[in-house]
Amino acid sequence: MSELWRLSAHAAGEGLRAREFTAVELTESVLARVEAVEPRVNAYITRMDGIALEQAREADARFAAGTATPLTGIPFAVKDLIVTKGVRTTAGSRMLENFIPPYDSHVAAQLKRAGAVMVGKANMDEFAMGSSTEHSAFGPTANPWDTGRVPGGSSGGSAAAVAAGECLAALGSDTGGSIRQPAALCGVVGLDPTYGRVSRYGIVAFGSSLDQVGPIGRDVEDVAAILDGIGGHDPRDSTSDPAPSPDMRHYLGRDVRGMRLAAPREYFGDGIEPGVRARVEEALARLERLGCEVDTDLSLPMTEHALAVYYLIAPSEASSNLARYDGVKYGLSARGGSMWENMERTRAAGFGEEVKRRIMLGAYALSAGYYDQFYLKAQRVRTLIAREFRDAFARYDALVTPTAPTVAFPRGAKLDDPYAMYLNDALTLPASVAGLPALSLPCGLSEGLPVGLQIIGDVGAEGAILRIGHALERDLGQANRLAPLP
Repeated sequence: MSELWRLSAHAAGEGLRAREFTAVELTESVLARVEAVEPRVNAYITRMDGIALEQAREADARFAAGTATPLTGIPFAVKDLIVTKGVRTTAGSRMLENFIPPYDSHVAAQLKRAGAVMVGKANMDEFAMGSSTEHSAFGPTANPWDTGRVPGGSSGGSAAAVAAGECLAALGSDTGGSIRQPAALCGVVGLDPTYGRVSRYGIVAFGSSLDQVGPIGRDVEDVAAILDGIGGHDPRDSTSDPAPSPDMRHYLGRDVRGMRLAAPREYFGDGIEPGVRARVEEALARLERLGCEVDTDLSLPMTEHALAVYYLIAPSEASSNLARYDGVKYGLSARGGSMWENMERTRAAGFGEEVKRRIMLGAYALSAGYYDQFYLKAQRVRTLIAREFRDAFARYDALVTPTAPTVAFPRGAKLDDPYAMYLNDALTLPASVAGLPALSLPCGLSEGLPVGLQIIGDVGAEGAILRIGHALERDLGQANRLAPLP
């Protein structure tokens, strides 16, 4: 029973329902694993051991009463921009270091309603601005495959915790790749749902037209079950899709023969490491053997502009969203002068360098005389990118690409070069800009480190990409592959 932390979420659920072990025993195993490896990984900002054990006892009572759900008793990590009642929510920033919310976000409430167990609040790049989880005010997170390397970002703590066995599943958020890229670098599965599929109520905002909460798990079945648990309409979020959310697990195990896939040329350019390219091409060959039709001649030329579009729209929205942190209502407050001096001191002390960089970039793009030239033009190009994807999905069921251009890189290697850091998200940004669902799953190793494959679907087509991902995962034998962290 001591290594129950090695189980996938759905395997653990089966064991719990069969009374092979209890939710308390499962949670104690995970907490022991956290105690053993957390000093090397730093996946958590705030641990919730006492709350987790209390929730595990409640889960056991639900099993006894016959009211359990697929997520009951499953130990989760929750990214620390997801508001949790009575438990501090920092968004990885000194600005919110002591903020204890008086309410739950929609997704936190959904996990509680399902009987899940919250192990802790996962580390992240400050306000979700970063690609390596090196921009956290609470120290960097290490990749459990190689602790000298980054886990990706901004949901690096969530992905690292799943890969290291410090939880069985996690929630992250994805604005431009922040679930998929760390999932790829840590060798786990991550899903960025269609924009509006999951409520953003109670999520610390970064880019409101891009932010989306999604699951990270050990395999495709795990993320499908989690999406079933957190998806659906929420009237408190004006962008929430009012249509009923389908049962995602219904799509798993279906035959993929005859499905039409494309591997767009722009996603296989010069910046892709040879090992990454080789693993993805091998996966494409496997999909062909499974009966899919794979087209490697598709061109999506507008998607090359997604990086520029994203780094105008997201910082612009961030500069507006982060204006609320003024040292007056809540959060850090540095006082000692006039109102304007106090605000200046508060923001100088509370925000890290990357956050300040993006606030200034966004404020400039929105300023008088530049709004039309930058922000408005970016929104127009965004429409063209979405239209190009729409035309592609009239011909194909899904697009298949690498998730990240490289495997995990050494810590500190790109900290002094923001543009090189931003390029890590070049392959995930287009789907985010268009509001499309995208799945990342492991497709092998390069230099002993995980490679992620991305499957992008049309609006609302999570079922199709989960179906393809599940079939490929079973063929690859990559499910529930933990990092080799002693």
